[in-house]
Amino acid sequence: MAVKLRLKRMGRKNRPFYRLAVMDGRKPRGGATLEIIGHYDPILKDAGKATVVDKERAEYWLKMGAQPSFTVRSILRKHEVAFPVKSRRTRRKSSPKEEKK
Repeated sequence: MAVKLRLKRMGRKNRPFYRLAVMDGRKPRGGATLEIIGHYDPILKDAGKATVVDKERAEYWLKMGAQPSFTVRSILRKHEVAFPVKSRRTRRKSSPKEEKK
């Protein structure tokens, strides 16, 4: 299953409110969620109250391989959520080729 961290639109017309949701990537934006890990209110002026994130659950899902959307990634960075370090694959050094006779 392709798990994604994305925003789920709530609220009424001209008054958006978003939930930070863990979702199956194949579902639509407003579809069923696996877990709600926070919320984001873009209209609030106070940045501290505008976003609320459960850091422990966000880090858990990131470690499990969930991919955040661009907006969710920026929100998580503001809340200092630790992203897992991607391991760099190194090429295996091949042994010197034997000389052909």
